[in-house]
Amino acid sequence: MNNSCGLVRPSKNRERGAARLKFILTIAIIAVVVYVGFQYVPVAYQSERFKSAMKDDVRDAWASGASNDSLRAKLMADAKEWSVPPNAEITVQRNTDGTFQARVQYTRPIAFPGYTHNYNFDYTAKSTGFIDAK
Repeated sequence: MNNSCGLVRPSKNRERGAARLKFILTIAIIAVVVYVGFQYVPVAYQSERFKSAMKDDVRDAWASGASNDSLRAKLMADAKEWSVPPNAEITVQRNTDGTFQARVQYTRPIAFPGYTHNYNFDYTAKSTGFIDAK
């Protein structure tokens, strides 16, 4: 019953290594999740910051009475700052009430282990008046 010699019973011998395999699999899964996070999170963060910059640019262009070309130039400068691909489609139009509408579309590939995800960005920023904000 009491094994004082330090020998392992045969029934316990089959259980050796099972925890090691589970630990290695757990660490591998955690490593993949962290890697995917390091690849995806910066792209998503830059896209959200670019959305914010688009909103600010459209609002400022409306408030200052800027032209479509100057708003487009400002959006292109912000696009470079926030790592937007150079082939992004930037459309600027002025509505009949004097407000602006700017739309930016692009696809950015994100490489994952064994898979490439295409991050699609399509956002339209619209200016509103100070009084009739919607």
